[in-house]
Amino acid sequence: MAQSAPPPPPPAPAPEAPIHHPPLKGGQLVVATIVVALATFMTVLDTSIANVAIPNLSGNLGVSVDEGTWVITMFAAANAVSIPLTGWLTQRIGQIKLFVGAILMFVLASWLCGIAPTLPFLLAARILQGVVAGPLIPLSQAVLLGSYPKEKSGTALALWATTATVGPIAGPILGGWITDNYSWSWIFYVNIPVGLVAASVIWMIYRDRETQTRKLPIDVVGLGLLIAWVASLQIMLDKGKDLDWFSSPLIVGLGIAALISFAFFLVWELTEEHPIVDLRLFGQRNFLGGTIAVSVSYALYFGNLVLLPQWMQEYLGYRAFDAGLVTAPVGVFAVILSPIVGRMLPYTDARKIATCAFIGFAGVFYMRTNYVTDIDTWHLVLPTLLQGIPTVLWFVPLTAIILSGLPPERIPAAAGLSNFVRIFCGAAGTSIAGTVWNNRTILHHERLTEQASINNPLFNQQIASSQSLLHLDTQSAQALFDASVNSQAAIMGLNDFFHISVFIFILIIPLIWITRPVKGGGGADAAAGAH
Repeated sequence: MAQSAPPPPPPAPAPEAPIHHPPLKGGQLVVATIVVALATFMTVLDTSIANVAIPNLSGNLGVSVDEGTWVITMFAAANAVSIPLTGWLTQRIGQIKLFVGAILMFVLASWLCGIAPTLPFLLAARILQGVVAGPLIPLSQAVLLGSYPKEKSGTALALWATTATVGPIAGPILGGWITDNYSWSWIFYVNIPVGLVAASVIWMIYRDRETQTRKLPIDVVGLGLLIAWVASLQIMLDKGKDLDWFSSPLIVGLGIAALISFAFFLVWELTEEHPIVDLRLFGQRNFLGGTIAVSVSYALYFGNLVLLPQWMQEYLGYRAFDAGLVTAPVGVFAVILSPIVGRMLPYTDARKIATCAFIGFAGVFYMRTNYVTDIDTWHLVLPTLLQGIPTVLWFVPLTAIILSGLPPERIPAAAGLSNFVRIFCGAAGTSIAGTVWNNRTILHHERLTEQASINNPLFNQQIASSQSLLHLDTQSAQALFDASVNSQAAIMGLNDFFHISVFIFILIIPLIWITRPVKGGGGADAAAGAH
């Protein structure tokens, strides 16, 4: 007897339709905008508030300034690693729960940073802070966009961008004022009340507007390899200068570990069905050229932003607050000109605007190549003020280039990957900038002291002159001479780095022009990816 056919399998359940929440209105919208902006401000502020506090922080913890810069680079590296996880976490946990949870974890990490008794403890807390900060920027953009009517998405993004721009301006000033008048710990404690208020109000307003969740596989191997090569490379860059680079077995081991884990990472991510980082995006010409251009330029930009306050405090005698005031004007033109550039972009080739930005950066850094040991404050402020003009011509056009031509479903992955590369390059740029400055300073110091010998009549004449004019003994006069040489060597080394920056900014302009022409702001997604 013939067997009956097996019953057909039950039909697969239809995917749930996405939930579309209505826009917020009236006072609720105003309050929501303020608290989401507070969360954004808190996160962005933390990327720059520690810059001017590094010398003070290092002294209190009993470490060198070079070791103190790990506070910046560890945060940036951890932040870069966590950004690609935002999409997966959002779908697994829910947008609002993840946003509020990340804010509360950021508050906890900030408290741990403030109570840190040693540098290793502080670095561990900063790594945690960087990890939980990763989702905050993209989530703040998404939450704010979902709160406004579609036709007012531009207004939402303009408000968000203003907040994100004010953070780096306020960071050095606030960090300097707190460090000079209280303690470096308070640059982290200020996040606690801001974060608690923001998390509480966001939960009250948005708890009924949660996004759908679903279980997705996570690329555990890819994540492990990502952490391995980023951590190995970052530690190698940070410790290389102190350990004389590849003459140290530790640096050699870290270099090999970074190279091997990066090679495995490339192979795994290109063959994995659900990669944590979609490396195939680099096959798009605009994504490749735009991402490299924005990442290299950000490395130079952030490296200089870290070196300048250090130099002013170590060699010019500036207080942390004064150094913050000098570096803060970089955001003035950025705030003023942002709306104008936003209106220009739909009618102008983004490549032309980005080219103007790089030429502007080259011009500003060329102005700095003329710095001297007795420079006045105005000549420090002027290039920083003018730097705001190329800054506003920089991110949005390059983001439009990076995201142009991609289907909507690939835009979040593309924005996440480009931000990951940019932020990681910023962390690496800080380490490389410090190494270049240190090496060039040592070289100039050696050259300046070649003739400092008791057998050189000119040297003896200089020492005798100091003794006569300042009534110093021989040992004090020689110490004064050595301090003068150190100061001169430091500014010569810094000027060398400025020259290198000028050259690289000009060199990367062709990367912009290998991309296809783009007009338009790239839509809401492009604008959201800009930061």
